[in-house]
Amino acid sequence: MFLDKHGATSVLSAFESIVKEKVQINVTCSIGLVENFINQNSYRPSDIIKSRKGLTVEIGNTDAEGRLVLCDCMHWTQENYKVHTLIEESTLTGAMIVSLGASHAGIYSNSKELVQSLSQAGEQVNELVWHMPLTDYNRDMMKSEKADLNNHGGKMEAGSAQAAAFLEHFVE
Repeated sequence: MFLDKHGATSVLSAFESIVKEKVQINVTCSIGLVENFINQNSYRPSDIIKSRKGLTVEIGNTDAEGRLVLCDCMHWTQENYKVHTLIEESTLTGAMIVSLGASHAGIYSNSKELVQSLSQAGEQVNELVWHMPLTDYNRDMMKSEKADLNNHGGKMEAGSAQAAAFLEHFVE
């Protein structure tokens, strides 16, 4: 899964730049690094696993594994650090390119100020962003009858919004 590591490598690169340039900002960087091998211990569709936060998650799609790592990483970070602003960066490359093409990156956020700030910064360096909608329709897709959440909405639509609706449950 060579391309799945792009989110982690871009976060690490940004963190390295902040350190090298001695930017006067308090930043904590957490990266969830896991191996994605198939074996007898792998989870299967319909399995229910427990997140670090304690929420149960029904496996609706084994290819939506990244958000399982991210939700635990986000919870761990908030549990161990006084987080003012949490930025989770995942590429969701295919879903975003279907939505926006290659000209913009998508942003899901509950903070208009953060979106505005990131949009302005992106314009300065020609990395354009677009604030994506997250609605109750997307949130309803992530419900499960057997667990607290499902890791996939069961539909081949709104892939990035499904991920955002899932991860939203892990923001304190």
